[in-house]
Amino acid sequence: MNPPAQHSPRLQLAMLSRRGSRERNEDACGHWGRGVPGQEGPACCVLADGAGGHGGGDVASQTAVTAVLESFAARPACDPARVLELIDHANRAVVTGQQASDAVRDMRSTLVVLLCDPTRGTVVWGHSGDSRLYFFRQGQVMMRTRDHSVFQSMIDAGMADAATLRGNPQRNLLTACLGSIEDFEADALDENLALLPGDRFLLCSDGFWEPLGEEEMQEALQDSPTPQAWLETMERSIVRQARAGQDNYSAMAIWY
Repeated sequence: MNPPAQHSPRLQLAMLSRRGSRERNEDACGHWGRGVPGQEGPACCVLADGAGGHGGGDVASQTAVTAVLESFAARPACDPARVLELIDHANRAVVTGQQASDAVRDMRSTLVVLLCDPTRGTVVWGHSGDSRLYFFRQGQVMMRTRDHSVFQSMIDAGMADAATLRGNPQRNLLTACLGSIEDFEADALDENLALLPGDRFLLCSDGFWEPLGEEEMQEALQDSPTPQAWLETMERSIVRQARAGQDNYSAMAIWY
C-alpha cells in the first residue's frame, strides 16, 4: 500500500518505495512540515538510497532520512545553507552509525533534500550521490541534480554519452555519497528559487529514474490529475521494463 497523499493549501505530496526483486529495500524517504496536519511553515522532503552488506544499506538510508527530518524539525528554515547543513548532519550520523558494529562498517547512502516554504513561495534543494531531483515547470523538465558518479564525470569530460547510461558497468560507481568525512561532497542551489503555480518536483532513487527518460516523465505528468497518479503511471513503466535483479525504486512527488 502507498502512504496516503498529503495535502495543504499550497502543496500536494505523494510517495512510494518498492523492494523490486531485491532481498530488502535499501531506499528510504520521508517528509516533515507542510502537508502534515497541524504543521505550518517550511516543509522538508528527503530521499536516500543505501548501500552496504549485511543490511547496512537500509540502516544507512534510514539513518540519513531520520537525521535530516529530526534536525529540520528542530529548526525549520528554507535556504541553501540549511540544506547543506542538513546533508552534512546526515553524513555525520551515517559515519557515527558505522561504528555500531562490523556489519555496517561499510554502509553508505545517497541523499537528496528539498526544502520548500509555501507561504513565501520559495524552494531550495541539495544532494549527494546519484539520487536525483527533477524540477518541472509548465510540464517540462527545467533542472535536475547532477549525479556524483564516475559515469557523470565521463559525460562532463566528453568521454561518454548520457544515452548509453543503461547497462553501463560504471553507472553505479559514485564519486561522493554519505558515509565518509574525507570524501564527502554535497551540492545545493546557490539561492532560493521562486515558485510559480503548477511547479512540480520529483525526488527519486536511481532504481526509479534509470528506466525512465525525461520525455516519459513529462508525458506521465501531463496525463496525471494528482501526484499519486503521476507516480503510479511511472511505476507501471518501470514494472514493464523490469529485469532480473530489479533494483529498489523510490520516489516522492511534490506539487505546488
